[in-house]
Amino acid sequence: MGGIKLDRRDGVVTITLSRPERLNAVDGALTEEMLDALNELARDASTHVVVLTGEGRGFCSGMDIQGGDPGGESAEGRVQRLYGGIARGAEVTARLREIPQPVIAALHGPVAGMGVSWALASDLRVADPTTRFVIPFTNLGLSAGDCGLSWLLPRLVGPAKAAELSYRAQRLDVTRANELGLITEITPEGGDQEAAQALADELLTKSPYGLRRTKELLNASLDAPGLRRQLMAETAVQTLAFFSEDLAEGMTATLQKRTPDFKNR
Repeated sequence: MGGIKLDRRDGVVTITLSRPERLNAVDGALTEEMLDALNELARDASTHVVVLTGEGRGFCSGMDIQGGDPGGESAEGRVQRLYGGIARGAEVTARLREIPQPVIAALHGPVAGMGVSWALASDLRVADPTTRFVIPFTNLGLSAGDCGLSWLLPRLVGPAKAAELSYRAQRLDVTRANELGLITEITPEGGDQEAAQALADELLTKSPYGLRRTKELLNASLDAPGLRRQLMAETAVQTLAFFSEDLAEGMTATLQKRTPDFKNR
């Protein structure tokens, strides 16, 4: 792997976008490496939390538009190559939502273009004061419907604010992003990675079944046709929990006023 780095410790995988000389701009190779890693995580029962971050001065500066067509050279025409490259970047957004593990984005410096979509597709976002979200599309002649942004942003900040940010190609410093509800925690400068790992450690103390099923239900609720359909899904998940060893452990630990020792059983 050249575009990303993977670090594994007990229960946590950290994915680091690793093209610091290009502010971690996304090219075709990095996209394919991301998809390989996320597809592996979808099958990984031993990993309970994922941290996503960027090496160097920024999280991600978006698509590497200086590096040529994102789809690379092929026998296809330019439109087909561009479509394929953008669609693969969008697939990363979908996979970040679909993998069973909660994803924590550790943000610093520029979070731009496609990088905004990947950050917002994460479940939680820890950011240091240098973080700035850049949504440049309408200034460039592009649509702000990019790699899931037109789906994610209205659900996180509401449709009116999403329209304002998108139409006006606005930049958000960490204070405004926090006011809009995009930030889980603001850290001291340079502290985003440490804080993200601490948050991952906190999540590791929770029920693995509870974390995975909660992410599944939260995702389902975004497209649920109504309350009753969501209630049915919640009831099925909650009933199954009563057959797990971890529920007995969680209940016992609560009564004994100690931290539960979940075994994912």
